[in-house]
Amino acid sequence: MKIKKVLIIRFSSFGDIVQCSSVVELIRQKFPDARIDWVTRSDFDYLVKLNHDINHVWSFNKKAGFKGLIELAFKLRKESYDCVYDAHNNLRSSVLSFILRSAFPSPYWVTRSKERFKRILLFTFRINLFPKPFKGIHSYEAPLIKWGITPHADPKLVTWDFNPAALEKVSPYIQGKKSIVLVPSAAWEMKRWPLDHWKKLIQVMPEVHFVVLGGKEDHFCEDLKKVAPERVENLAGKLSLVESCALISRSELVISADTGLLHVADVLGIKALSLMGPTAFGFTTGPQIKTLEIELPCRPCTKDGRGSCSQQVYQRCMVEITPEKVADEARLLIRG
Repeated sequence: MKIKKVLIIRFSSFGDIVQCSSVVELIRQKFPDARIDWVTRSDFDYLVKLNHDINHVWSFNKKAGFKGLIELAFKLRKESYDCVYDAHNNLRSSVLSFILRSAFPSPYWVTRSKERFKRILLFTFRINLFPKPFKGIHSYEAPLIKWGITPHADPKLVTWDFNPAALEKVSPYIQGKKSIVLVPSAAWEMKRWPLDHWKKLIQVMPEVHFVVLGGKEDHFCEDLKKVAPERVENLAGKLSLVESCALISRSELVISADTGLLHVADVLGIKALSLMGPTAFGFTTGPQIKTLEIELPCRPCTKDGRGSCSQQVYQRCMVEITPEKVADEARLLIRG
């Protein structure tokens, strides 16, 4: 059977879409002449559109509700896809699957398992049957073995086409400078490296120019600039996510906890330090990234940073990753 049209379903979130994007190149290599489309939420379609191997992005506005989802499903059905990859496996993607699946023979439909039973064992009974470390990119690529696709070995996994205007906007912040990009924020506080550690890192690396990325709500990023205003640029809330990705694509080194921007560095082949604490599924893949972590029997204790800490020292797994250690590893990566 000649494969002419492939559909990927992944609605959200930022980090998961970034990690899932690694499958596009693999599918293109296997089916070089195929049309590759992607279904995502409308607030993330800009990210999928960066990938030049995606032919069309189907955007779903969650405000359209169940009725809008059904309408989208019947539009997709008319496209007569040869292969469908449900990389989300949630309620929305299951609705699409229910309407679409009868149109496709079983060998050409794959779903990424969320391995819910293993999650219950891990987070409820502390029995970890997941690979150690669990690398999200591998979990997105593994289902495609059913299509005869071999997972990636190349550390540079994706190529994104950034708008020249985005690259021009970010280039002054890093061009000609020995810069390190800091990503101090995260969706959930428990997986953030302590703010005082970020401040200390800036102090113990006086030779470095730092660029801080974050959202509009991350007002604490201004505290980092105050540590050394002459060599810390606070761009929190000043760049779009695409512009932040463009800046990372031109960076010498990124330092981040388990965040979507860390995974951007991973898939683009950019050097990074990954500060891993309580989360289970945020480990990177590329050999250009060094993971720093503290071995504790309670780790991992959460999927994404939600929950409470069981240690007497709150966030012990993050607190004990010292700024001095991070500074030493950062210098090694820059020299290497």
